[in-house]
Amino acid sequence: MPISYTAAGLLEKIRKTAPLIHNITNLVVMNATANILLAMGASPVMAHSDREVVEMTSLSGALVLNIGTLSDPWVRAMCMAGKAANTLGLPVILDPVGAGATSYRTDSVRQILDEVSISVIRGNASEVLSLSDTRVRTKGVDSSLALSDAAIDTARKIARRHHCIVAISGEKDLITDGDRNYRVSGGVSLMTRVTGLGCGLSATVGAFCAVASDDDRLSAVASAMGFYGLCGEVAYRVSNRPGSFFVAFIDTLYTIDTAEIIQGLRIEAFL
Repeated sequence: MPISYTAAGLLEKIRKTAPLIHNITNLVVMNATANILLAMGASPVMAHSDREVVEMTSLSGALVLNIGTLSDPWVRAMCMAGKAANTLGLPVILDPVGAGATSYRTDSVRQILDEVSISVIRGNASEVLSLSDTRVRTKGVDSSLALSDAAIDTARKIARRHHCIVAISGEKDLITDGDRNYRVSGGVSLMTRVTGLGCGLSATVGAFCAVASDDDRLSAVASAMGFYGLCGEVAYRVSNRPGSFFVAFIDTLYTIDTAEIIQGLRIEAFL
């Protein structure tokens, strides 16, 4: 089955079942992330206290960990929730926001990776590759690296080391499990001018993984990335200014249909 049909089917399942996506995410993007998940048909929850994260995870279809605004209590809560998700067999998505910018961020991501079995690492090239090479530096949440052949090779090694999927956003997105690989084209540069859209992508990956089988998780991640970029392109036809673009983007997540997805997704497998 072409992956565009897979993507359309997963979105339909999200809209029918409204999976609960537990986000331990950053203060900057909570509202945007919630609206993005609601618009596509999922149900968001943001719970951070170590007194409830385990219980909340048990009610969820996926767990999304985002280190954008770090604190020690939040890192502890992420590890607690992640271990609970592992016990329940739930997908865990890690967004290493700003990893490589400071040693605290990088060390916190590595702590989470040591204590939790992560299903998907989703970030930009600098964030993800900093997990393998301490010389990689990140400025804020902006990537300083392009996806060269060497970077792709490193991403594959990270995926194999952590037995997970690595999804790197860029001009063309890379999705790999260390052996199988996808490139995803789509999106518009204006998406980088709206706070929270990158973090919303990680939550979207969580929603798609929540309704996919374990065997289909790689194609689910590629589908989520392709769907998200396509929605950006459709929204851009309505507005090319950041504020109104975000409104158009939320509307598109809500209204995009199967035909548009099947016709518009540009996802290719490669060796």
